[in-house]
Amino acid sequence: MTTKNTFEELQIIPLRSELLFTLIGRVSPPQEIGMVPSGQRRIIPVEGGEFKGPKLRGTVLPGGADWMLVRVDGVVQPDVRLTLQTDDGQLIYMRYGGIRHGPPEVMERLARGELVDSAEYYFRITPQFETASLKYAWLNKIIAVGIGDRLKTGPIYYVYEIL
Repeated sequence: MTTKNTFEELQIIPLRSELLFTLIGRVSPPQEIGMVPSGQRRIIPVEGGEFKGPKLRGTVLPGGADWMLVRVDGVVQPDVRLTLQTDDGQLIYMRYGGIRHGPPEVMERLARGELVDSAEYYFRITPQFETASLKYAWLNKIIAVGIGDRLKTGPIYYVYEIL
């Protein structure tokens, strides 16, 4: 193995990904906690949803929530915990943080529940998974990222496994 001593000698390794699933969530109206030291805190209960991908599919069970923070600079930080149930009955714990931001007028439209083209704002998540299922144990060992979109009824995420 040769040692590479300069940036010029390095070979760029492209980031590869594969669609894990698309998730469509349904949420309840937010519980407004109010202004806390780090920004505006709201809790958004998850009513349910569904997910579908090439390796797994199923439902989002009710009972999760997003402990969302809207920072003083207007950036939204989701803090979500969900339980996924696969179509073959296995349970998967999914948690994710992320970032959503855009021009103030776009973020105001989102806050009012208006439909906004996802190209007008940045919405990314970093999911992590835990399961006791042997069939889906591979989820415990992957890195995933997601691209989000916001509808009136809840979020849509396109979640990718980083290969």
